[in-house]
Amino acid sequence: MSVKSPCIDLCIFDGRTGWCQGCGRTRAETREWRKLSPFHRKAIERALAARIKVVRVDSQDN
Repeated sequence: MSVKSPCIDLCIFDGRTGWCQGCGRTRAETREWRKLSPFHRKAIERALAARIKVVRVDSQDN
């Protein structure tokens, strides 16, 4: 069974936070996504919306 990824194929990582501008995950989180437990994936998913807001505000400021 495949694990649904939040990836939207826009892999540009913010230099300050390390979060992807497309999905909000870090490089390590994207690499390890399939290996993470459902608990850890859900915890990351809950943080993504807030991360995306931060990254988008930062990119608009630059």
